[in-house]
Amino acid sequence: MDDEWQEVEVKLHTPDLKAVKKSLEAAGALLAKPRVFERNIRYDRPDGALTAAGVVLRLRKDESVKLTYKADASVERGIVSRFEAEVEVSDFETMDMILKRLGYEEALIYEKYRTAYTLAGAEIVLDELPYGNFTEIEGDETVIELVIEALGLSACRRMAGSYVDIFGDVKARLGLDARDCTFAAFRGVDVDGIEFD
Repeated sequence: MDDEWQEVEVKLHTPDLKAVKKSLEAAGALLAKPRVFERNIRYDRPDGALTAAGVVLRLRKDESVKLTYKADASVERGIVSRFEAEVEVSDFETMDMILKRLGYEEALIYEKYRTAYTLAGAEIVLDELPYGNFTEIEGDETVIELVIEALGLSACRRMAGSYVDIFGDVKARLGLDARDCTFAAFRGVDVDGIEFD
C-alpha cells in the first residue's frame, strides 16, 4: 500500500503533559499548532457495521474541518499502522447532514484539546481528553522509537486502542452511562488514578 495513505503512530499514556512539553522544548521540538479544542463525531451504519469491521468514519472540527476514513489497523510493539485518508471540507454542519442523508448515524461525539509539535521528522501531539492525558507520536517506526527515547517516555504505557476504545473501557470501570466522551459528561467525575490496560 502506498505510504502516503499509511498512518503509523504510537499513543502513550502521559498524565504529566507539562513534563512532556519541557522534554520537547529541551530536545528542540518546534511548535506546529498551539493548543486547540477539537470536536469529533464518529459515524456508523445503524447496524454498527463500520465499528464491527474496524473502520473509522470521523468528522473533526478544530480551526478547520476534516473528514477522515481509517481502516485495516495492525499493531506491533504498541505502534499502530493503518490506512488513513483525510480531506478538508468547508462546512461541518453540511458535511454532517450529507453523511446522515447517506445513511450514517452519529455513533459518538468525543472532545479533546490538542497541541502539536514536530521533532526529527515526527509529529508529536499532546492530547487532553476528559479521562486523561496522552502523547501521540506519528512517523516511521524507527523515528517513533528514537523520539520516545529522546523524550524520556520509554516507561510510559503504550495504548493500542483508539481514544474511543479507551473511553469504552473507562466508562465500564467508572460505571458511566454517557454515550459521548465530552468534558461535560465527565464533570464531577474523578479520573485521577485510572489505570489503563
